[in-house]
Amino acid sequence: MALSPLPPITMRLALAAAVLLLLAGCGVRYATVPDREGRELMLLGHDPVAYFTVGKPVKGDPALAAEHDGVWYYFARAEHREMFMREPAKYAPQYGAFCASGAAYGVKLGSDPTEFVIRDGRLFIFGDVLGREYWYVDPAWHIRHADQIWPEAGASGHRWQSIKRILFTVPWYKNAREAHEEWRVKNPGSKVNYDPGGWLRNLFLKYPGWRAREGFGQPALGVPGVDLCPPACPGSVSEGYKPPT
Repeated sequence: MALSPLPPITMRLALAAAVLLLLAGCGVRYATVPDREGRELMLLGHDPVAYFTVGKPVKGDPALAAEHDGVWYYFARAEHREMFMREPAKYAPQYGAFCASGAAYGVKLGSDPTEFVIRDGRLFIFGDVLGREYWYVDPAWHIRHADQIWPEAGASGHRWQSIKRILFTVPWYKNAREAHEEWRVKNPGSKVNYDPGGWLRNLFLKYPGWRAREGFGQPALGVPGVDLCPPACPGSVSEGYKPPT
């Protein structure tokens, strides 16, 4: 894709983003956090196989760990670990466990292991309830475009990749207003009330999965072996965002 010259205001934004990027680093390739051994841990320590076997986000045990593609996973049961080791590509989350909605635009932001769906035998993780809702408007559209751009996006750290695709959008880009309008048409009378935390925190000040781990507007999940139990208890089922009543 040819990149057109940036207008002055966009050039200033790009310069500011570049400065912040230098200060914060390029980010992680996959949506990981360090575990107690310093290893890059996926899914905040949730068992990837449990999504398929019990249909719920279940916290894994640090004593039952396995490595795949340079990152680590925890498992709630020994048999789950064995299943994963036999067929890791079958159970590993798509797009590095970054939000499957943002992945369609080449953006690597957000990861909440309680927001997920299994479709066509593939595990998709969302950044929050908003990402899940927008993805459900047209799953096939999101999957097609995310699959198309993932070879590029998957090779870069999340900060660098997200800045690039925020400044230089993909040809099929839809802004937030357009995405919300599509969702509203398919969900008349419905509302989604969720604070995603702001771009500054999500892109520079925090790490993938921080809202779910720390409990920003939803129950805190923690990370098994790192954070206190509860909530970070191996084998427990995680509760995600609940809309206010």
